[in-house]
Amino acid sequence: MSLLPARRRLIPALQKSITRHRLLFAVKTALAAGLAWWLAPLMPGPAAAYPYYAPLGALVSMHHTVADSARHGLQSLLGLSLGIGMAFLVTSLTGPSTFSVALVVGLGVLIGGLPRLGSASDWIPMAALFVLVLGGSNAEGFSYAYVLQMAMGVACGFAVNWLLFPPLHLDAIDPAIAGHQAALSRQLKDMARAMEESWPPNHEAWASRSDELSRTAAAVRTAVHQAELSTKANPRSRRRATRLPGDLAGLQTLERLTFHVQDTTDVLASAIWEKDAGTAIPDAVLAHLSQALEASAAVVDHWRGDDPGELEDRLAEAKESIAALNDAVADAAAGQAPVVAAASVAMSLRRILTVVLSAE
Repeated sequence: MSLLPARRRLIPALQKSITRHRLLFAVKTALAAGLAWWLAPLMPGPAAAYPYYAPLGALVSMHHTVADSARHGLQSLLGLSLGIGMAFLVTSLTGPSTFSVALVVGLGVLIGGLPRLGSASDWIPMAALFVLVLGGSNAEGFSYAYVLQMAMGVACGFAVNWLLFPPLHLDAIDPAIAGHQAALSRQLKDMARAMEESWPPNHEAWASRSDELSRTAAAVRTAVHQAELSTKANPRSRRRATRLPGDLAGLQTLERLTFHVQDTTDVLASAIWEKDAGTAIPDAVLAHLSQALEASAAVVDHWRGDDPGELEDRLAEAKESIAALNDAVADAAAGQAPVVAAASVAMSLRRILTVVLSAE
């Protein structure tokens, strides 16, 4: 019976991790490694005696985008070349020993810290160590075989990744945008409800939700960046990546909306819980403020929707609500009530509408 809860946790975890993209990537990586191993004995000279480096080259060059495959493959070969060159300098002076092993590893790590090397930095000390320890008296032949087999493996990995269903990571964009859009809308709605509660509001989770908004915004940025990267050097990008400019524009819109929602959150949190901040909100303004927040949430909900007419209706309602809020703020100011916070929120809500209008 004790295994049942573990199975219930394991199955959803496997379903989440073993996706269609992951399975395809695994098959392509296996194919590239197998192809490299098949070709390895055909390499000229002493390289044929070291076939195991060919699948390793294929493995290091397989990444989730074609551009990453090319970059990491070339960087690994650069690291190998630098490490081998450093190892030759050391082996010309001494053989394998405690001192020489420590020396090549230390120098390799030091050189790997140079800027713009990328994944090459990991290969410099590794290649130097292999040449020093495994090359022995045949360091030159071993180095030649090492580089040649790795290069052939990298070529196999890149070729497989480029020719067989080169990945386009476009599917993750819509869920990421929808998730952040929903988070922004919920934040505005929660603040609208808080304005209707007894003061100070009982529900205050919205006031500390900036980290959640930052996480969902980061998920959108990551999805769009990964999709943009996947179109580079990808033969499928001409047919399927025409939507990417719109997604980049959507990301910019979301970032602007996030700024205004977070600014509204900070202002209202200050007005509620910071007694001496001078940001109190007059009671006569609260109902109008709640309605304006709710109407703005509806606008965010219907942005990127399938019905442009529905968005236009929500925009019109939000404009009316914000105008009513402005009138209430003006009346409160005429009565010498503090209105700085309410006026600031009204400005942020107007800018939210402006951002959505400019994105249409």
